[in-house]
Amino acid sequence: MSNVNLAVIYYSSTGTNYQLAQWAADGGKEAGAEVKICKVPELASQSVINGNPAWKAHVEATQNVPVVTPDDILWADAVIFSTPTRFGTMASQMKQFLDTTGGIWFHGKTVNKVVSAMTSAQNAHGGQEATILSLYTIMYHWGAIVAAPGYTDQSIFAGGGNPYGTSVSVDQNGKMKEDVRGAVLHQAKRTVTVAKWVKQGQQG
Repeated sequence: MSNVNLAVIYYSSTGTNYQLAQWAADGGKEAGAEVKICKVPELASQSVINGNPAWKAHVEATQNVPVVTPDDILWADAVIFSTPTRFGTMASQMKQFLDTTGGIWFHGKTVNKVVSAMTSAQNAHGGQEATILSLYTIMYHWGAIVAAPGYTDQSIFAGGGNPYGTSVSVDQNGKMKEDVRGAVLHQAKRTVTVAKWVKQGQQG
């Protein structure tokens, strides 16, 4: 089968979405993809970050993770996004990066990328589905192909049952309330598999 490049692009303030991104990378590799993990640029000031010990610790622990650029989208056949929910939509850091992709979009370079998305919030009804759907709206403008997990595996139910993409609730201590690792692995494998189908079709 065709080799697939998978970019896992995330924003995380205290580490939840970074963990989701790592699991997605594991799933992509298990499916045979070449994988890179990239973080979007931080917009918060250092003084704000320093005021939250968990945020400060996570930023310091992930200094070596490469910062995403539109070139990473060009490289990828498939992209998995992971972002926390902010008032029912994606974090501003993720939106800011996506706003920089207008140039490659204009030249048709985002067409037929296979994409999927994940998110987290403090509670199960904190806007998780709306966040993923708002990200997919941008992907429709890209001309991308959304590979939502649906209910294609039992791990989806075990991970909370979100058919749009894996979502997890996080308690006040930053601990995940659901066991979503299996759902993330399945979502990543499904995304890579669909990307292989698309790439094979394009190659004839």
